[in-house]
Amino acid sequence: MAWNLSGTFYENCSCTATCPCTWSNMEYPGTTERCNAALAFSIEAGEVNGTDMAGCAMALIIDSPPLMSEGGWNVGLVVDSGASDAQVEALGAVVSGELGGPPAALGPLLANFLGIERMPISITTEDGQHTVNFGDSSYTGRPHVNSSGDLVELHGIDAHPAGPVLGLAPVSTSSVSAMGISFGGEGLSGFSNRFSWKG
Repeated sequence: MAWNLSGTFYENCSCTATCPCTWSNMEYPGTTERCNAALAFSIEAGEVNGTDMAGCAMALIIDSPPLMSEGGWNVGLVVDSGASDAQVEALGAVVSGELGGPPAALGPLLANFLGIERMPISITTEDGQHTVNFGDSSYTGRPHVNSSGDLVELHGIDAHPAGPVLGLAPVSTSSVSAMGISFGGEGLSGFSNRFSWKG
């Protein structure tokens, strides 16, 4: 059955600069000993197997070698506690790659699926700055704009589920600890942009 999800994506990873994994399409390693990331998705519209997904939020928590193309990823899924059981099941099927679409490309890289946890997720924006909160984790970023007020973007990204265009949104502060994966700091890599998935 065809499915689709669309909304806004917010990423924070442990790299200390714009993540080399993204602009190199995983040809270059990250800037830290392990590549840790939180990818939050605010779903504004969509349907999966007949289930309306509007209003759901989820976060992928990732731990991988610095050269992400080597595989061996540990990945967990956090789903907002306000989601119904049917929505949680649908998101699990999407993220696992079972239903095809962009997440399926991550399948060969996955070594351990850490499961699904439900907890409150909030994503707020104030004065152009967004903050993502889930459980005890939080990160704050701001999309970077040029002198004309246009979002600075990376194009030609073919190894990222929210690509092929990523909007730069450096993270000013971060403290992420979920599903046995922890990272954080100041001035870390971040992205934010619209996303549209279908399968």
